[in-house]
Amino acid sequence: MLSQFTTTRFSVSRKFTFLFLLFFASVLASQAQQQPATWPAGKSGFTAKLMNIEAASNETFRYNTTLHNGSSGARIYELKTDIPFGWTIAYKVDGNQVTSINMDAGKTQDIAIEVNAATNAAPKKYIIPIKAVSGADTLSLKLEAVVKGSYSLTLSTPTGRLSDEVTSGSQKELQLVVKNTGTLPLNDLQVTAQLPSGWESTFEPTSIKQLEAGKSIDIKATLKVPDKTIAGDYAATFTATNSNTNASIAFRLMVKTSLLSGWIGVLVILLAVGIVYYLIRKYGRR
Repeated sequence: MLSQFTTTRFSVSRKFTFLFLLFFASVLASQAQQQPATWPAGKSGFTAKLMNIEAASNETFRYNTTLHNGSSGARIYELKTDIPFGWTIAYKVDGNQVTSINMDAGKTQDIAIEVNAATNAAPKKYIIPIKAVSGADTLSLKLEAVVKGSYSLTLSTPTGRLSDEVTSGSQKELQLVVKNTGTLPLNDLQVTAQLPSGWESTFEPTSIKQLEAGKSIDIKATLKVPDKTIAGDYAATFTATNSNTNASIAFRLMVKTSLLSGWIGVLVILLAVGIVYYLIRKYGRR
């Protein structure tokens, strides 16, 4: 019994020691990552925290880079690149876009690089060569942008018509079509409506868990128009969105009063005319 207790206690102690060492190692690794890079004396350098980034063609590739002037004098580094046709690139220092940097001797500067691929970029890996040029000194850096596809969608109606008639105080059903026109699946899509004040809307289905590339889905939108809504043209905006992309359409709704309201109006007018006629007949001779 004592032997079993001793063995169990030793096992627990060994597990605790292992977990402590693992935690201590992770803390040291985190601190090491936060510490600035040590540059060799008299040597300039150009590095990036992440060389390879994967994203969709309509998303921004963001790189965090560091430029170091290891020379004995101040230098102006001009930032250059050679990117595919239709791509764009921006260099930012402290949030400000730059094309060159004036650096004192021994100075280190963080540079954020933002790359946007062309909308029709094929899914593959692209090499983005970056150069910091100062006279005869050229510092090179090769970044990799992996385009995994594109996120895109459209929102429309089955017939393409973007107007309809509704009656004051009634409900109106509209058919919408959401289509994934990209090359990647779209997850957790929501359809919403921006309507005139007092109007209400519901959608069926209320959300789309996943829509594969090239596929479409029908959405039934039900609008509730308040009573006593004045006849006329009203604007509504329907939007399909998720965390990657969105699409909107403007819809024109022509509100008409109900037939009962029209007859009531006619009766009120006839009654007013009758009262006036009666008063003229009764008091007009006096």
